[in-house]
Amino acid sequence: MLNKLLYKNQDKKQLVIAIIGAFMGITFLITSIHYLIKVNDFGKGSDILGPNTIIVQKKVTNSSSLNMTKTDFSENEIKKIKAEPFIQDVQPVISNNFDVSFETADPMVPRFRSDVFIQTVDQKFLDVKSTKWHWKEGDKFVPIIMPRDFLVMLNTFMSSSGIPQISDDLAMDIKFKFTLKGETDKEWVDARIIGFTNEVSSILVPESFMEYGNAKYTSGKEKKITQIMISGKESEFGLVEDLLKKRGLESKNAQMVVGRLKSVVGTLFLVVLGISIIAVFVSGLVLIQYMQLLMSRNAYEVRTLLRIGFFPQVVIKSFFLYFVKIFGIVSSLGLLVFFVFKYFLDTMFESGGLYIDTQISMIALISLAGTYLLFVLASYRTAKNGIFKQY
Repeated sequence: MLNKLLYKNQDKKQLVIAIIGAFMGITFLITSIHYLIKVNDFGKGSDILGPNTIIVQKKVTNSSSLNMTKTDFSENEIKKIKAEPFIQDVQPVISNNFDVSFETADPMVPRFRSDVFIQTVDQKFLDVKSTKWHWKEGDKFVPIIMPRDFLVMLNTFMSSSGIPQISDDLAMDIKFKFTLKGETDKEWVDARIIGFTNEVSSILVPESFMEYGNAKYTSGKEKKITQIMISGKESEFGLVEDLLKKRGLESKNAQMVVGRLKSVVGTLFLVVLGISIIAVFVSGLVLIQYMQLLMSRNAYEVRTLLRIGFFPQVVIKSFFLYFVKIFGIVSSLGLLVFFVFKYFLDTMFESGGLYIDTQISMIALISLAGTYLLFVLASYRTAKNGIFKQY
């Protein structure tokens, strides 16, 4: 009876417009937050490098082949690149300045030996999480991160020898060893694989092992930095790409494609997120204004109810619950449509080669709950202020 009395004078056109706006805003809000997080996480765990990180080197030209220009980086060049506002960090990739060979040392695997090129990078650039990534003199083995191309080459060798090929897990159980050589002496050090990468073409070792080898078995050649690792800011990969062109630098095409893809898709979802926030805010504001208009149109009824003994909290609760239920239904419908969108978008991304995590983002759900809570608080405050004005 109370609801019929209070809502008999309402014009539902404004209410319908607000509901449609809130529905669309909430749907796109959840969708954009979910996929912004998932696209940002794309590639994590599948490779060794952290997100938005690439390895670059200077392009080899005719002049550099004739020793007219240098292909190594000076400290001043590294500082200038690091000073760019869209660059998070720049660190050199340290290479071995001594002779080193790598071979199998396992009775279950045929002997395979090759001179190799090893490198080390700052640990904060690595996305591999392992308690084994450390080394000191006297340790049983050196942990190494192997380029996947090397495993392909090893499997090719084993296949041609009539031996079954090995998987990643089996490769991590195989015993290897390094042979470190100087001008007068050499040393054998056991090694174990703890991970693989598609981004680096050399074997990665802990920094302490590289320092040990360079100090004890140095060839006497000048130490040069020919590669650096660049970490760019989110959604600004285009600026990083422009920097590479400007300075005559290059990176692996796969790294560039992934970085470019993440930047473009991330920017797209940021735009959608911004529009969604505006839509939710405006539609919520329209609902609040509609509540105020409804209370204004029913001012006589409200005053009459208060005079005949109705408690203000009863009338406040009536308006409050009415609009909270509306926003709750709209939020539920928005979440339901999000799941429909998610099914089609996940399928579209997968067919396009973007294999993102399909699990629901908790941050998106928390954002929806936070939006609903803000509307609940605003509705209660509006209803309370509107009713007490009738005293």
